Amino acid sequence: MRYLVWALRLLVFVAVLMFALKNTDPVTVRFYAEHFVAQVPLIVVMLACFVLGAVLGLLLTIPSGIRRRREIARLKREVERVRAETGDSAPKTAEIVTPEAS
Repeated sequence: MRYLVWALRLLVFVAVLMFALKNTDPVTVRFYAEHFVAQVPLIVVMLACFVLGAVLGLLLTIPSGIRRRREIARLKREVERVRAETGDSAPKTAEIVTPEAS
């Protein structure tokens, strides 16, 4: 399975590399009003857009991660409070009963 994953990674890398080599033509990137950047390779523009999208996507996941971390901390405090009230020092594990032991 590991070799299959590496083969797929290599295949994707070669495809992206071939795509990048075919898209080296210079382009003019126009922003708002009269702001523009001239003679930038197309692949640089595409890579910058991809990286910007990935960073923005990761930034959007931060609030839910913070909420999850707070919820986990709250639940751990609650478990410790219940353990302190009942006098348990560690969680009990369930015993597995096998047919031979009955």
